[in-house]
Amino acid sequence: MAEITAALVKDLRDRTGAGMMECKKALVEAKGDIAEAEVVLRKHGISLADKKSARVTRQGLIGTYIHHGGQLGVLVEINCESDFVARTDDFKELVHDVAMHIAAADPRFIRKEDVTEDVMAKEREIARDRAVLEGKPEKILDKIVEGRLGKFYEEVCLLEQPFVKEATLTVGQLVKTKIAKLQENITISRFVRFKVGDVAAMEAGHESPALS
Repeated sequence: MAEITAALVKDLRDRTGAGMMECKKALVEAKGDIAEAEVVLRKHGISLADKKSARVTRQGLIGTYIHHGGQLGVLVEINCESDFVARTDDFKELVHDVAMHIAAADPRFIRKEDVTEDVMAKEREIARDRAVLEGKPEKILDKIVEGRLGKFYEEVCLLEQPFVKEATLTVGQLVKTKIAKLQENITISRFVRFKVGDVAAMEAGHESPALS
């Protein structure tokens, strides 16, 4: 076990923004391994974020991201509890990163619960028919379908997608790490993604269901 020095604690704090005592406890739990301590803090932060999820978010920012060349752009609204947090660099960074992620990953929905019934019915049908054609046994078809729907959620739901800057995190987990650090609930309310010439997609309703 590596010695838990003040310098090591400070290094972890600089990396994560967590408090000194939290960093020390995480390092003890991780036996001095700073990378593992970051994972410990992340898990604790996600647990803390879950406790704050019911709190009302009426402040926040509308962020933009325009890709190089001006052919692709995103507008996203992310909310928090106070104007003070909305003005912090951490919150601004989150808004920018989420807008950039949307530009790169092209999600169709914010969360799993936003996926419409008709889309879900179609995906279930496709997953089941594919499994049958592959000769999968009838008794495990439902399990296979659910597994493939999980993959579908990762592809089309913003909060389920691996974050483009750090694939070990989903966007939902990224938000939760910011909740833990800023001590306020944070929600992604709506977004729209524009691509030059992509008029047909907009007319077909290919945008965030939360956009109004």
